[in-house]
Amino acid sequence: MPHSTNKELILGIMVGTAGISLLLLWYHKVRKPERAMKLPKFLSLDNTFNSITLQDEIHNDQGTTVIFQERQLQILEKLNELLTNMEELKEEIRFLKETVPKLEEYIQDELGGKITVHKVSPQHRARKRRLPTIQSSATSNSSEEAESEGGYITANTDTEEQSFPVPKAFNALVEELNLDVLLQKVDHLRMSESGKSESFELLCDHKEKFRDEIEFMWRFARAYGDMYELSTNTQEKKHYANIGRTLSERAINRAPMNGHCHLWYAVLCGYVSEFEGLQNKINYGHLFKEHLDIAIKLLPEEPFLYYLKGRYCYTVSKLSWIEKKMAATLFGKIPSSTVQEALHNFLKAEELCPGYSNPNYMYLAKCYADLEENQNALKFCNLALLLPTVTKEDKEAQKEMQKIMTSLKR
Repeated sequence: MPHSTNKELILGIMVGTAGISLLLLWYHKVRKPERAMKLPKFLSLDNTFNSITLQDEIHNDQGTTVIFQERQLQILEKLNELLTNMEELKEEIRFLKETVPKLEEYIQDELGGKITVHKVSPQHRARKRRLPTIQSSATSNSSEEAESEGGYITANTDTEEQSFPVPKAFNALVEELNLDVLLQKVDHLRMSESGKSESFELLCDHKEKFRDEIEFMWRFARAYGDMYELSTNTQEKKHYANIGRTLSERAINRAPMNGHCHLWYAVLCGYVSEFEGLQNKINYGHLFKEHLDIAIKLLPEEPFLYYLKGRYCYTVSKLSWIEKKMAATLFGKIPSSTVQEALHNFLKAEELCPGYSNPNYMYLAKCYADLEENQNALKFCNLALLLPTVTKEDKEAQKEMQKIMTSLKR
């Protein structure tokens, strides 16, 4: 073979080899970015990954590269799932932050609308009728505006479609009473469990006449609290609690130095909180404590206030860590109290009115049991057995004290 022909052959082989090398280099640079570009698409599909395609691509690789890339994909998949969950959590937190400040406005909107007042004839008194409420002064600029709008309204909620039963009046005829006589009758009727519903009905009959009288207003709010206690239906209880809280709020705005208005606003905030989540429970607990302290300053000789303060202290002393942290987030400090502080308030109620109530004795027994003063705990359990059982709360307290006595005697 001529020498020139050999040179051409060698040159051709070198060119071919270089071409193949360039082709391989081009393949690695183009093919792998192509695969890398598939990852964002995979992640954007919220984990809807075609496993067959992935396996085909993995099998095209070799050795440790396959294992490494497979693990990378698994990690990316987990990270994508975590990021998705975090975004959903952030959205829920944002929604809650926007919703909570509007709670008051929402409730007031739910309670919006005017009432049509009907004089009920004796024959129809036993029929069901919608319950009255009164528009919160927070939604009106003055008492004159509230009066011009009728003052008393019905809840424009799902309760508008329901009719809650109102007890029969204590008298077949609606008797027109002056304010002093009405208040005396109402207070007297409340002394018995059965009389509370009659007291409520009597106040309903006179709401148009005395709706702006402070002594009437806080008693009407109290009566809604009584109906909350008497009711066994969850929706009814919620209905009574919300309307009573609105009434007592309006009463406070009209008479901020009346201790009874603050007392019953605190109580009804406690009732409303029973239907709320943890965050709103803590919020209502803050309102409860605030208005209870005001009421104690205005009515320092009222034993019921010290019983309620004792209940609050005892509950706070039993709060879980997460509940305390939630309260700190909302109000900037962790609520704190002790069983000793609760005990002090229960003893104050007993001092002001010896034999005050079964529930007060029950909590005294609980406090002493928590403090491991068993003799004192048994003492108050035995004292409670001497008291009459009148209300539903009395009956529940008696049952609880039986459990306490059994545990102490073990």
